[in-house]
Amino acid sequence: MGAAELPRVRCDVRVRAAVPRVWDLVTDIHLPARLSPELWRVAWLDGALAPAVGARFEGHNRHPLLGEWRTVSHVVRLDEHRVFAWAVLDEDGRFGEPVRDPGKALASWAYELDADGDGTRLRQTAVLGPGRNGVTLAIEHRPERKEEILARRLDELRTGIESTLRGIRELAERSA
Repeated sequence: MGAAELPRVRCDVRVRAAVPRVWDLVTDIHLPARLSPELWRVAWLDGALAPAVGARFEGHNRHPLLGEWRTVSHVVRLDEHRVFAWAVLDEDGRFGEPVRDPGKALASWAYELDADGDGTRLRQTAVLGPGRNGVTLAIEHRPERKEEILARRLDELRTGIESTLRGIRELAERSA
């Protein structure tokens, strides 16, 4: 499956705040843990204190069916006030062999920002794969339910993204 064919969710919101204010919020890796239904704790690794290409951070997640797990993310793109993107890796081997190569991410995430009049158009994208992940395992156990499994996970991701974007919008507009 090519990168363009990987399952993905993309949501956007208009924020009545300037791009630099929204940028400060989306590059705070701790903020989604306050807003997401699944991600509950985040910490920089290797002495990093802020996003930079190559910087790593760990995320701790909870899901009613999957339990709790840790991931390690690598910042793969950082274009000031435009794009913050990271690849999520299974360095602990929860879904198979441990993965440390961002090209084999279990998922990739990105925030994209564009000036929109007196505000900001904020988009968040999640792409599953190309590496093994919880969806991969579920499909291997129930291949006849592949479409249902994939649709359910994409719906969960969409719900989480929409929640996070609403929270970012509220924080940005409250202090704008």
